[in-house]
Amino acid sequence: MRPIDMMVTDLNAEYLGVPRLSLMENAGKAIAQEISKLIDRGHITIFAGTGGNGGDGFVAARHLLNMGFEVEVILLAHPSRIKSKEAKRNWEVLEKMKISPAPLKVRIISDSSQLKALDSTVIVDAILGTGIRGKLREPIRSAIKIINDSKALKVAVDIPSGVAPETGEIEDIAVEADYTVTFHKIKDGLRMADPTFTGEIIVSDIGIPSICEIFTGPGDLLRLPQRKGSSHKGENGKILIIGGSAEYAGAPALAGLAAFKAGADLVTIICPESAMIPIKSYSPDLIVKGLPGDHINPKMLNKITEMLKRVDCILIGCGGGLEPETGDAFNLIVREIMGMEKPIVIDADGLKLIKKDTIKDYPNIILTPHEGEFRKFFSLKSPIIFEDFKEKVTAYHSISNNINGVVLLKGPIDMIFHREKMRLNNTGTPAMTVGGTGDCLAGITASLWAQGLSAMDAAALAAFINGRAGEIAEKKQGYGFTASEMIDFIPEAMSIPSTSSDIT
Repeated sequence: MRPIDMMVTDLNAEYLGVPRLSLMENAGKAIAQEISKLIDRGHITIFAGTGGNGGDGFVAARHLLNMGFEVEVILLAHPSRIKSKEAKRNWEVLEKMKISPAPLKVRIISDSSQLKALDSTVIVDAILGTGIRGKLREPIRSAIKIINDSKALKVAVDIPSGVAPETGEIEDIAVEADYTVTFHKIKDGLRMADPTFTGEIIVSDIGIPSICEIFTGPGDLLRLPQRKGSSHKGENGKILIIGGSAEYAGAPALAGLAAFKAGADLVTIICPESAMIPIKSYSPDLIVKGLPGDHINPKMLNKITEMLKRVDCILIGCGGGLEPETGDAFNLIVREIMGMEKPIVIDADGLKLIKKDTIKDYPNIILTPHEGEFRKFFSLKSPIIFEDFKEKVTAYHSISNNINGVVLLKGPIDMIFHREKMRLNNTGTPAMTVGGTGDCLAGITASLWAQGLSAMDAAALAAFINGRAGEIAEKKQGYGFTASEMIDFIPEAMSIPSTSSDIT
């Protein structure tokens, strides 16, 4: 499991009703239980950092005291720097326990000169977790050296401090643990790290339901890349939308505006001349290029091909209409995109006109059908009807595997499939049956993909954001909102709950 996946799962567990405080309690108790299997008495020193890893250490200290061990907790920073509210709460409990008869000693170290050699039976490394990046600072670096120099048994919490959580590499120095107690699943860095540092790896169940890895939640927002202070226009996603017609000018405009609200830098829409002015009227932010005709047609191919080279992701289909010439053009355009190995999102009329055989082996593609479009695209003669939801999901998943890309099947519960992977999303409201919300979803999907997410992650997160924006719109305006109004709530839907800022 990647560290980011664990962070996502952790926050989504809270979203689904499992408090992070409970998870920290379970993690700390698991550490204490594993230590009690190794020794039955002695002095235990816990080095703690300021993140969630340190919080696990605080909880472990409390449980170890209850088991009869002598415990010393060394916090490697001032308590004011403790990041998470869960860790702060458990630190406060330890502070109160200092006046009890329990054999507990608490020290706060802010300078490496305050550190000294230890005479401990067990040392617990609860300094850095899987959310930490960059070079080690003092007094952490000196603390790791003291831990390694000690003859005590060494137990690391989640991952040894200094081991890169994604790769298992060691940039400078790392704790050489005899045991590593990790939670839920083994992280990638642990699998790849030298056993000299990880020791024996013990995986503890801390009560995270497996469904938290399947259903989307605000944790998925953690996947969004952080923008660089030095980034320039276009660096955070350039989208090209190919669609629109004399009859349907709103669809590509809604998709483009949703892409902006989801974070894309630039959105260009290529459409027939007949749709250009109506699309432009939606917003001055949209770059709209009209080509001769009332609908997308093969004569536009050369000019469209030139535009394809300048963008990060292409959305095709919104409002394109069902003219035979449009179908010919869409299939030709898709072949050009595939030749460039660029990401493609296919929605709406594109799903009705682009042939499955054209794209079935192409990996860089996301389809966003509703159930009717799904049946048409995969040439199903009748609806998929199962009373059991799991059987229904399995059937849709099996059919989706007939292509090599991602399928985002829209519905009361959105289903996202890619080969063996599957995600579900249950955000949304019946008010979203209003026209245009599917175009918004397609635009958000293209935007997230262009910003650097994987196709599967972009599709799953887009479903969550789109549904959440609809929920916010309904809460503030009732059932009678439009897709244009829903778009304004996309940034709010993308806000990460404050609990996520302290995941370390």
